[in-house]
Amino acid sequence: MSSFISPEKRRWFIVAIIFVITVFSYVDRQVVSILKPILKEEFSLDDAGYALIINVFTICYAVMYPISGWLVDKFGARKIMFWGVLTWSFSSIGSGLARTLFPFAIFRSLLGLAEPTTYPAQIKVVTKWFSGKLRATANSISVAGGTIGSVIAPPFIAWLVLTFTWHSAFIIPGIVGIVVALVWFFLYKEPPKGYVKDTVSGDSVSENSPAFSWGKLWTRKSLWGIVLIRFITDPVWYFILFWLPGFLMEESGLSLSQLGMVGWIPFLAASLGGIASSAWSDWMVRRGKPALRSRKVMLSYVAFLAPVILLPDSWGVAVTIIKFSVLAAVALSWIYTESVLIAETFPINNVASVLGIAGGFGAAGAVIFNYLIGHFMTSVGTGWIFMVMAVLHPLTLFILWKMIRPEIPKETAIAKQ
Repeated sequence: MSSFISPEKRRWFIVAIIFVITVFSYVDRQVVSILKPILKEEFSLDDAGYALIINVFTICYAVMYPISGWLVDKFGARKIMFWGVLTWSFSSIGSGLARTLFPFAIFRSLLGLAEPTTYPAQIKVVTKWFSGKLRATANSISVAGGTIGSVIAPPFIAWLVLTFTWHSAFIIPGIVGIVVALVWFFLYKEPPKGYVKDTVSGDSVSENSPAFSWGKLWTRKSLWGIVLIRFITDPVWYFILFWLPGFLMEESGLSLSQLGMVGWIPFLAASLGGIASSAWSDWMVRRGKPALRSRKVMLSYVAFLAPVILLPDSWGVAVTIIKFSVLAAVALSWIYTESVLIAETFPINNVASVLGIAGGFGAAGAVIFNYLIGHFMTSVGTGWIFMVMAVLHPLTLFILWKMIRPEIPKETAIAKQ
């Protein structure tokens, strides 16, 4: 981007690039769930075997997420985002070229190691470029690409498979990802010095701003609050990503082409709900309410929509689509705003690290949930899964209100005395 573009315009252009990156991140991530029946037949898998494939990705994702956050805080969002996108794009291409289960699993592992770089880099960029009055909205728009990717994935992947082969559903998005990585690398720039004030300290956002050491982070109450929230609630979103498309085909009787026509609806609802709830919390901030309290109030109202998942599937596939649309909106509202909570609770130079740690624990919770689903869904049915998902978000409200608070480094506190 040329230097004559104003910062106000540049920051929204950057949001647009991140949006596109997250679109293809989720297309690459979700292709396995859409092709679940095909891959189970191709590699002779049962539900437990499918869960293993999902967990190969998710375990690597969980391990690498905290490391990715540290890398972003250490080396910057521009470099880490570039190498992350480039690596997961090549891993997607490799998955499409695989002909046996072992290399396929290796490339899915590589995808899991590379994709966690996206969100720590994204929240670091949004925190640098946007103040509290627009931060939640900018954050939700930039990461909404993930759910838009989930929206376009069912019809796009179904078209690729029906037109070519299932291999193309991995290869073509990977090629596009390489192009997007190059666009990011050459077009991203840092904001002008002092452009945005740090929400925690009130000082200008700067790479030299005081921050907690890696070790000190683990002693902060707010870190453990955010970690517990992600560990408990993230499995809901992972279920929607990795199990819902297969559920609609295997339990609701949809064909691949029918899934392409309606399977995108819950993900569109998730994206719209996440953006709307974020805009609502920003509106409260603009009306003078404290930023952190505004986020908590919004999340509290949204959490009590989760029990809609208990509506019976026997009422028809339309009801199944509607109830999962509401649950997806709840899950994404929380995930979007949890990133903003981090930005408004920790110093700028800790934001990516905290998001990485929290995301890693969230993925770890999903690994456990995936294992249980893969081994017990056939024998005990889906009813228990839905009952668990109905209560996870309401249960974490106590943690949200009691443990999440601004964390100020000692150096900042002394300087303000």
